[in-house]
Amino acid sequence: MKIKLTSVSIDDYDKALVFYTDTLGFVKKHDIPLGDGARWITVVSPDEQNGTELLLEPNASYPAMKALKESLVQDGIPFTAFVVDDVQKEYARLKALGVEFTMEPTNMGMFTMAIFDDTCGNLIEIYQMNGG
Repeated sequence: MKIKLTSVSIDDYDKALVFYTDTLGFVKKHDIPLGDGARWITVVSPDEQNGTELLLEPNASYPAMKALKESLVQDGIPFTAFVVDDVQKEYARLKALGVEFTMEPTNMGMFTMAIFDDTCGNLIEIYQMNGG
């Protein structure tokens, strides 16, 4: 069993695509029209273009998803997390691009993490493993 696709809940295709590609640096892999304005949009890491895809899934208006997202944000819990090589460097790069962080880089022992708002109603964690 392998993880090939995961998703993040979004509220707007174009806004999410710009944020996840232009700001975060992912690469668009698929943008397939599905009719009635729906699209299948996935992004991937530029370093692993055949790796796990992130589906930008427009389900933020579903009552259950809306409640989940609001609760996670209220409690400061990230919807998902992305690994980075240097969390301080990535934090500085994203801050310079105007990304709003709810948690600055914080050493948590085995890893250092930071949390930001993805402009789509989610908190996202970036982290790096510490030591060996």
